[in-house]
Amino acid sequence: MEINSTFNVSLPPAEAWAVLMDIERIAPCMPGAEITEVIDEKTYKGRISVRLGPVALTFEGIAKFEEIDEASHHVWLSARGADPKGRGGAEAKVSFALDADGDGDDTRVNIHTDLQLSGSVAQYGRGAGMISDLASQLIGQFANNLDAQLTAKGGDPAPVSDESTDATNTASVERTAAAPISGISLGLRVLWIAIKRLFGGS
Repeated sequence: MEINSTFNVSLPPAEAWAVLMDIERIAPCMPGAEITEVIDEKTYKGRISVRLGPVALTFEGIAKFEEIDEASHHVWLSARGADPKGRGGAEAKVSFALDADGDGDDTRVNIHTDLQLSGSVAQYGRGAGMISDLASQLIGQFANNLDAQLTAKGGDPAPVSDESTDATNTASVERTAAAPISGISLGLRVLWIAIKRLFGGS
């Protein structure tokens, strides 16, 4: 299953690149995500909790940067994870590329994901449209949380841990972002998108 997503960062490409490559800093901005171990500078263990249809799932696994092209601001990574309760797993190959947007003060991030689900998880997510809509909602929430973090820090791309004076604001963003995804609010948005698609709405 292939999924394409985009979001914008209110920084020029070079600064946005520095922020987005700081995985430990931005991971809490993804709803339900948590880094549990840094194996090396390109490999991370973690978990993410999502609600797929009526089922709440947690994937525990590993993500690795396969290739980093700093000159073109393009990254390729692989990720795999499994549900601890044995309900299946997921594997993904992801690329993201940064492009200047508008007058160059903003950056557009283009993400392409090739996702494979296995086991019972594949049955929960049988509808490709549901998975795509869920991914879109997650990316949207990630972008909003990242923007809040950048606003709290005045756009400074330095690691969060280096700025103790911002600890209160940062902790607030991280607590909100790392919490499990709201199955009700997110599920209703995905359902509404599916209904509009069914009846030909935009």
